[in-house]
Amino acid sequence: MNPTQDPLAFLRHLYDVAVRRALPLHNTAAFLPQPPKGRTLVLGAGKAGGAMAQAVEALWPADAPLSGLLVTRYGHVPERPAGLPPRIEVVEAAHPVPDAAGLAAAERILALTQGLTEDDLVLCLISGGGSSLLTLPAEGITLADKQRINKALLESGANIAEMNCVRKHLSRIKGGRLAAACAPAQVVTLLISDVPGDDASVIASGPTVPDPTTSLEALSILKRIVQATPGLELDSVFQLLKDGHLETPKPGDAAFARSRVHMIATPQQSLDTAAEAARAAGLTAYVLSDEMEGESREVGKVHAALARAVARHGQPFARPCVILSGGETTVTVRPRQPGVPRGRGGRAGEFCMGLAQALQGQPGVYALAADTDGIDGVEDNAGAFVSPDTLEMATRKGLKVADFLDRNDAYGFFDALDALVVTGPTHTNVNDFRAILVL
Repeated sequence: MNPTQDPLAFLRHLYDVAVRRALPLHNTAAFLPQPPKGRTLVLGAGKAGGAMAQAVEALWPADAPLSGLLVTRYGHVPERPAGLPPRIEVVEAAHPVPDAAGLAAAERILALTQGLTEDDLVLCLISGGGSSLLTLPAEGITLADKQRINKALLESGANIAEMNCVRKHLSRIKGGRLAAACAPAQVVTLLISDVPGDDASVIASGPTVPDPTTSLEALSILKRIVQATPGLELDSVFQLLKDGHLETPKPGDAAFARSRVHMIATPQQSLDTAAEAARAAGLTAYVLSDEMEGESREVGKVHAALARAVARHGQPFARPCVILSGGETTVTVRPRQPGVPRGRGGRAGEFCMGLAQALQGQPGVYALAADTDGIDGVEDNAGAFVSPDTLEMATRKGLKVADFLDRNDAYGFFDALDALVVTGPTHTNVNDFRAILVL
C-alpha cells in the first residue's frame, strides 16, 4: 500500500495490523498448560473474553474435559467458527458502568470455584474491561454504589491504576480474591494487556494476582473524587476502607502459591508490528512509547508539536515517517452547560480534537487515533482521523473545534466531517493506538 496515494487508508491499515497482532487465536497456544489429572475450569472476564474462550476451545485437546464461564461486553462475542463446538459458556454484561448482568456473572464465576481440588486446573482468561464486567460488590456495598463510583471515576480524569485501586478494594472477586477462591487448584492466568506498563495487578483489577495497593490508598483516591463530584456521598464506603475491612491479598500470600501468570499480547507488540508494516511500505517508523498517559487533548497537543517540527524542519525525525504511540489517556468531563446537550466521545476522539487544533492545518500531516477494542468510550466508533484540511472542513460547516472540546463532543465533531474510524468490536484490547503520518 502506497501511503502517499491514500494516507488515511494507509493509517487504517496500520491499525488493522496492530489489532491482528493482538488477537487471542494468534497468541494463546504457546502458553496453554497440559491438561491436569482432574478437571479444567475456564473462568474470566474482559472485552476479549469471547475470542479468548474460542481460542482455548480450538486449541484444547478434544478428549480432555473443559468447561467454564466468561463474561464479555455486550456485542463482543465473535461469530463461532464452523465446526467448533461450544465448551465454555460466554455471557454478556455492561461496560464501562457495571450492571446486574455483570453482577450475576461474577456471582456464578465465584460459585464455580467451590469444591476445587489440588488435581484441578483453573485457566483464567483476563483482558481489559474486566473491572466493570466482573462486578461483585464487597459486603456492605451495593451495585448502585459501584455504579455511582464507577461513573464518577470515569469522568474524573483518574488514570487506570487509580481507578482499579478503588475497584479492587470494593470487590469480592477482584484484587487477587478470585485466585484465593480457587485454592488449592492450580491457577494459570492468560492476560491481554490494556494498561501502561503491562502491570498484571492493574489489568481488569487483577482478579488472580496479588494486590500491592492498600485500602488507605483507595480511600485517598475516592475522597479526591468525591470532592470533585457534587452530590456524591460515600461515608459508609469511606468507613469500610478506613477500618481495613476491604483489604486485598498481598504479595507473598499463600493463595498465590500455585498460581502462574502469562502475558499473551501487549500494546508494545502491536505497535512494533505496525512499525514493521510502515517500514515495509518504505517509511521510517518511530514508536514513542506504549505507556503514554495524561489528559487526552493535552497529549494530542504534544503529538502535534512533534509532528509540526518534523514536517517543518525535518527534526527530530527525518520525513517521510510514521510516529506511533500507545497507552491510556484520560478525559476529564467538563460540567454541562444549561441547554447544551452532553457531548459524546472517548479518549481517542478527544486526542484527535486536541491534535487537530494544535496542528493548525499543517500540510502533509495525517493521523489516526483509535481504541484497539473498536469502541471509543461508549460510542460505535473506534476513533477518528485527522488530515490537513480537518479544521478547514469544520469551518466550512460552521463548526469550531474549541466548542466541541468544551463539551467533550469528539463524536459529534468528527461525525460531521465524516472522519470517524468505525470498525465494530475487534475481540481484543491492547488499548490506545495512535499513528501520525508525516509526508
